[in-house]
Amino acid sequence: MLRLITWNIQCARTPDGSADLDRVVERVLGFDTGFDILLLQEVGCGLPARDGSPVGDQFAALARRLDHLHAASDFALDTCNADGSPRRLGSMTFARGAIVQVRRHAMPWPPDPGLPSMPRAVLDTLVATPDGPLRVLNAHLEYFSARQRLAQVERLRELQAEALAHAGIAGAAPPDGPGGMPFAPLPHPPAAILAGDFNMLPGSDCHARLAAPLGKGDPPWRDAWSLAHPDEPHAPTVGLHGRASTPCTFDYAYVSAALVPKVRAVRVVTDATGSDHQPLLLELA
Repeated sequence: MLRLITWNIQCARTPDGSADLDRVVERVLGFDTGFDILLLQEVGCGLPARDGSPVGDQFAALARRLDHLHAASDFALDTCNADGSPRRLGSMTFARGAIVQVRRHAMPWPPDPGLPSMPRAVLDTLVATPDGPLRVLNAHLEYFSARQRLAQVERLRELQAEALAHAGIAGAAPPDGPGGMPFAPLPHPPAAILAGDFNMLPGSDCHARLAAPLGKGDPPWRDAWSLAHPDEPHAPTVGLHGRASTPCTFDYAYVSAALVPKVRAVRVVTDATGSDHQPLLLELA
C-alpha cells in the first residue's frame, strides 16, 4: 500500500492567526495512517503570518525537522523584502523513497486586470517506490482569477501528454549524447499522481477540463475521489472549522491511467485546525 497526503498549510497558520511550524510537523508525524509521500503547499519564507508575526524560513525548518525523509522544494513566488531578505512562497514534497529527479514548472500567468494574483508553480518529482518509479506533481493553482486557473489546468494537461509521449520512446536514446551525462536518458514512467490545492470547485469548468480526454485518447488525469467514491459528492476540504460560510472542495488527488486500478481509498482528515484546508489522503494498492 502506498499512501500520499497533500495539505495546504497556509504558512503553518494557527487558529489565532500566528504561525507555528512545530504544530504542523507534530500533526504530520501523527497521521494515524502514516504516509509514504507528503505534499505541502503554501510553505513560506520571509512572509508575515496573519497576525503580522514573522513565519521565518519554513523551507529550511521543515527540511531540518523532517530530515529522515527525502525532500524537494520550489518557489512560486521568489522575491525579496525591503531589507533584501528573501520573500518566498511555494511547495515541498517529502518521500520515504529516494527522489531521483526534480523538475519545476512555472505555470501560465496571463494578465487579468482588476484581480489580485501571484505566480504559480508545480513541483514535479520522480519518487522511487517498491513498485518502481512514480511521478508525483505537487500543484497549487490560482485562487482569484478563473482565466489564469484555466490556463494552468491546460498546462497540467500538456505536461501529462508530454510525459506520456516521453514514456513511449523511453530507452530509445543513446546513454550518452553530445556533452555527456546531461543528455543521458531519464525515466518517464506512465504512473503519475497529481495532487494539491487547485482552488476549483467540483463540476466547475476547470474541474471538468482537467480530466477531459486528450483528443480521441484517454483522459490525462482521473479524479481519484470519483474513482474511490463513484456515487458520492466530493467531501469538503476547506472551511470545516468555521472560516468559510460554506465548506467546499479545493484539494484533490488525480492519477494517471496506469494507476486507476490501484486506487483504494481517498479521504479527508477532518480534525486538523489552523489552516483553512484539511489534509487529503490517497491510498494506492
